[in-house]
Amino acid sequence: MNKVSAIIVAAGEGKRFGAAKQFAQIKGKTVLDWSLEKFEDHESIDSIILVLGQDHTGNEYLRRYGKIAAIAKGGERRQDSVYSGLSCVDARETEIVLVHDGVRPLVGKGLIERIIDTTRAKGAVVPVVPVEDTIKRVEGQKVLHTEDRKHFFRAQTPQGFFCALLKEAFAHAMQKPFDGTDEAALVERMGRDVFVIPGDRRNLKITTEQDLQLVEALIED
Repeated sequence: MNKVSAIIVAAGEGKRFGAAKQFAQIKGKTVLDWSLEKFEDHESIDSIILVLGQDHTGNEYLRRYGKIAAIAKGGERRQDSVYSGLSCVDARETEIVLVHDGVRPLVGKGLIERIIDTTRAKGAVVPVVPVEDTIKRVEGQKVLHTEDRKHFFRAQTPQGFFCALLKEAFAHAMQKPFDGTDEAALVERMGRDVFVIPGDRRNLKITTEQDLQLVEALIED
């Protein structure tokens, strides 16, 4: 009952990137492979659920990664894709579920461990980094006011949850219905507490070609 499962979401089409960015190459490996290796090699991760697009069987990943327990099919929205992966997780055996973007290939071992430890203590946790830019609230082309940026943070993944809590949050979201931009938003929607820990600025999400180049440079370092 104390097992930890990681859902790796890699079903996006990469419309802004111009291709499926999870399959872009960095130093002879795909972005997704870089991400999967971090969880495959982590001693606290018991199983991986890989969520891929409808056109991918995932058989090659099943052969290469021993911790992959299932390949789930992605949906139209990220929320649908995560739910597809979560449906493959047995809540009777799994205590904690981590949800990670497959296009964050620089996630560190230490961050994964801190997420697991904090989830075990708190139930729901998100890694965040402070927003450094000045934040303006805008309507149309008019600035309404300037926000106090000390209250604003950028959320990263992996996000960690008690498995039962995350399943409850998805069931609640489907009943309302509610479309959250991340899993924490679904838990928040139920009025449950979500806690934060410091994230890692290297834990970048690849969205553009420039992001890919930056990640490649960081890997060189």
